[in-house]
Amino acid sequence: MMAQYLGIKAEYPDTLVFYRMGDFYELFYEDARKANRLIDITLTVRGQSAGEPVVMAGVPVHAVETYLAKLIKLGESVAIAEQVGEVGASKGPVERKVVRVVTPGTLTDSELLSERADSLLVAVVAGSVRGGLANAKDQTPCALAWLGMSSGQLGITECTQRDLPGWLARLQPAEVLFDRERVPPALAPMLSQPRGVAFTPRPTWQFDAGLGERKLTEQLKVASLKAFGADDMALAHAAAAALLSFAEHTQGRALAHVTTLTVPRSSDLLEIPPATLRNLELVQTLRGEDSPTLLSLLDTCRTGMGSRALRQWVTNPPRDRRHAQERHAAIDLLLNPPDLSQNLDALREALRQMSDAERITSRIALRQVRPRELAGLRDTLMNLPVLRACVPTGTPLLDQVHQHLQPDPALAERLQRTIAEMPAVLLRDGGVIASGFDADLDELRAISSNCDAFLLDLETRERARTGIPNLRVQFNKVHGFYIEITQSHADKVPLDYQRRQTLKNAERYITPELKAFEDKALSAQERSLQREKFLFEQLIDELQANIAVLSHLARALATLDAIAALAERAASLGWTQPEFVNMPCLEIEKGRHPVVEARLMETSGAAFIPNDCRLDANRRMLIVTGPNMGGKSTFMRQVALITILAYMGSYVPAASCRLGPIDAIHTRIGAADDLANAQSTFMMEMTEAAAIVHTATEHSLVLMDEIGRGTSTFDGLALAGAIASHLHDRNKAFTLFATHYFELTALPEKHPRASNVHVGVAEAGDDIVFLHELQAGPASRSYGVQVARLAGMPPSLIRQARAALDALESQQKADDDQIDLFADFGGSATALPMPELPTAGADPAHLEASLAERATLDLLARIDPDALTPREALDALYQLKSVITS
Repeated sequence: MMAQYLGIKAEYPDTLVFYRMGDFYELFYEDARKANRLIDITLTVRGQSAGEPVVMAGVPVHAVETYLAKLIKLGESVAIAEQVGEVGASKGPVERKVVRVVTPGTLTDSELLSERADSLLVAVVAGSVRGGLANAKDQTPCALAWLGMSSGQLGITECTQRDLPGWLARLQPAEVLFDRERVPPALAPMLSQPRGVAFTPRPTWQFDAGLGERKLTEQLKVASLKAFGADDMALAHAAAAALLSFAEHTQGRALAHVTTLTVPRSSDLLEIPPATLRNLELVQTLRGEDSPTLLSLLDTCRTGMGSRALRQWVTNPPRDRRHAQERHAAIDLLLNPPDLSQNLDALREALRQMSDAERITSRIALRQVRPRELAGLRDTLMNLPVLRACVPTGTPLLDQVHQHLQPDPALAERLQRTIAEMPAVLLRDGGVIASGFDADLDELRAISSNCDAFLLDLETRERARTGIPNLRVQFNKVHGFYIEITQSHADKVPLDYQRRQTLKNAERYITPELKAFEDKALSAQERSLQREKFLFEQLIDELQANIAVLSHLARALATLDAIAALAERAASLGWTQPEFVNMPCLEIEKGRHPVVEARLMETSGAAFIPNDCRLDANRRMLIVTGPNMGGKSTFMRQVALITILAYMGSYVPAASCRLGPIDAIHTRIGAADDLANAQSTFMMEMTEAAAIVHTATEHSLVLMDEIGRGTSTFDGLALAGAIASHLHDRNKAFTLFATHYFELTALPEKHPRASNVHVGVAEAGDDIVFLHELQAGPASRSYGVQVARLAGMPPSLIRQARAALDALESQQKADDDQIDLFADFGGSATALPMPELPTAGADPAHLEASLAERATLDLLARIDPDALTPREALDALYQLKSVITS
C-alpha cells in the first residue's frame, strides 16, 4: 500500500495528497506534518515502511469539504486519490488514482466557493521587448489568460508591465500561474506578499504559444481565433496554454462547459488602477471587509449568478458607453413597463426561485454534479415560464434575455421524470432516481421496502412457535439480520436456530428462512444502488448535449438579476438616469455619496447634503479647501463613484448627471506605507502621484487628496504646487485637488482652467458647525485647532496650539510676497522648494534674512540657463532682485 501511495505522491510532489482508505482520507509523512501545522489535525504513527516510522493524519470522508475549505483558504492544493478498484478483486491493495486536484483557482464545489464571487484561475507570462515598444521595463509586453472553472468564463489579453497590476486587481484571482524561470517584474513583489492569492510556478515549456493556439481552437471548436480578434496574440496564446493544461490536469477531463472567449483590451475598459479600486472601496473596504462598499450597497441580487455578474460590472466598466446605455434603457423599462402586470417586485420574486444554473452547468460538464443540484436545475427550468412572463421586452438587452429564457421543454420534462422530488444529498445514499422512472429499480426497491413487513411477520410467527414473548427480529450493518433472545429464555431456543453472536445478556441467531431473505434483501439494496448510479450517469451523459443551451440560460439569468437589482436600487434610493454627451464635461447636480448616504440613513436617519460639480473644457480643475471633517474627501469620492456607476450601466445618486468621454479614474488618497518593500508613506504617495502625472489624459478624472503631507511643510507645499500645475497644464485632466495648503488657492490666478471651491463652516465663538456644503472660492482658514478640540484634546494643549498658530500666521503674512509658488521658468510649470518652517520665538530680522537667502538660492537652483529665452532670463533676474531687496 505504501508503495502505491509513494508512486502517487511522486506525481504530485508539491501538492497535499488525500489518500482514500475506507472512511478516511489519509495523509502521510511530510504531508501529514504540514496538515498538522496548518489545520491542527492529529498526527499518529503506524508501524514502519522501508525502516521508517509511518507518520500519518486522517480526515473523515463525510467531512472532507470542511478540511478542504481550510486548506484552500490557506492557498494549498489537494490531490484526491480515490479507491477505484473493487475490494478483493485482485491481490495487493485496492487500486487508487487521483480523480481530481483541488486548487484555489479551480474550485467547483459549492461548499468551497463564495456564492457571490468567482474563483478565477489566471496565468501570467512576460515577453521580450519587440519592435516599436520602448525599452523601459514598464513597457515590457505581458499577457494574461483567465478561467472561471465554476462559470466557464475564459478570457485572454495582452498588456504592458505597467498595466499588469491593474489587470490583476480587476480580475481578483484566487490563483496565479507563472513561468518559474521568467517571473514578470511587476509580479515579483506580490510573491512575497500573496495577500490571499495562491501563486503557482509552472515550467517554462508549458507557456508555448503554438500549443496555446491549438488548445484554444480545440476548446472553442473553431478553425481559427480570428473571429475573436485573437489570432495575432502569440503571447496571450502562451498564457492560455499553461492555463488550459493546468485546468484539465486538475479536473482530470476536458472542459466541456468552456465554449466562449472574451478578449478585452486595456483600451476597451475604463481604467481603474489598483490604488483607485482600493481607495474608492468598490468591492472591499480599506480594512479588507466586504461591507460597506459600493458593491455591498448595489448587491440586492436574488441569485449568486447575478451577484457575480454585478461584481464584474463594478470592477470592469466598459469605456464604450453603448453598453452602459443598453443597461440604462433596460432599467428604465423595468421601472416603467408597458404592461403593469410586469412589475419589478414580481420579477425579483420569480428570480428568487432560480437556482445557480451557472455553477450547476459547470459541474454537469465536469461530471461532478450532485443529485440535489440537478433537482435545483429541474425546478429552475419548470419555473422559467413564470419568470419569462415578468420580463418586459423592447430593449436590445432585455430582448436577448427573453430569447434565452426558453430552453427545450423536453429537458425540464426529462429531469422531472428522472430525479426524485427531494433526492438524497449524495448518490451513494440512494433515493435519487424518481419512482416510476425505471421498472427494474422499482422492483429492487420493492424488495427492500417489504423488509419491514416480512420481519414483523417473522417475529410474530417465531414468538408463537417458540413461546418466547420478547423475541425480536432486527438488523444492523455489521451483522445483517438476526433473531435476538435473552439469556433467560435460552432453554427455549429451537434446534434450527444457528448462533450468530453472543452478548452479555442475550444471544443472536439466524435461521435458514431469515438467511435466505437476508441474501435477497441485501443483494437487492446493493443492486438498487448500482442501478441508480447507472441511471444517474446515463442522465449526465444525455445532459452533455445541453451544456451550451444551459450556459446561455445561466448568463441570461445573471444579467437579468443584476439589471433588476440596479433597477431596485434606483427606485429605492432615488437615483436618476445619467446622460452621456460627446463634449468634454463632468456635470453633476446635487450629487450624493451612495455609501455614506446609506450609512447615514441606517445609523441616524440623517439626510445627506448634496453638492454640485461642474467641470468642462474651460474649467478642468477644482482646488478644494476647508477643514478636516468638512466633507472634502466625501465630495471627491462621490464624483468618482457617480462616474463609475454611470459607466457600468447603473443609475446615479444625483438630481442630474451629464458625462463626456472618460478613459480613466486615478486617485491619490490616504496615508499608507509598504514597509516590506521599503516604501515609506511619503514614497508611496509620490509613487502613486508619479503614476498619475505620467498616465492621466485630458479625458481622465483625477482625485488628489492632501498631496505632500508626508514631508516637511515647505517641501510638501512645493511638490503639491508643482503637481497641481502639471495636471492643469500638461495632463489637462479633470482634477479635484483637495488641500490644506492655502497657498495653492493662488493657482487659478495663473491657471485659467482652475477654480477654487471650499466646504462651508459656520462659526459660533470657539465652536464650529460643519455645513458639508460646497461653496465658491477658497476657505478662509483650516480650523485644525477647533477640530482637535472636538476630538478631545486637553484645553491647555489647545491654548498653546492657538498661540503658536497666531504667531505663525502673523509671520506667514509677512512672507507671503516673498516667493511666487507658481512662477514659470523655462516654459514649464515647476513649483519651487520652500524653506523649513521656522520655530516659534526666532529673531524676526534673522528670520527674514534667512528666508530671503533660502528663497534666492532655491530660485537659482531651479533656473536652467540653457532653457531660457532672453525674455525669460530677464524675468528671472527681476524676480531674484525682488526677493533680495524686499
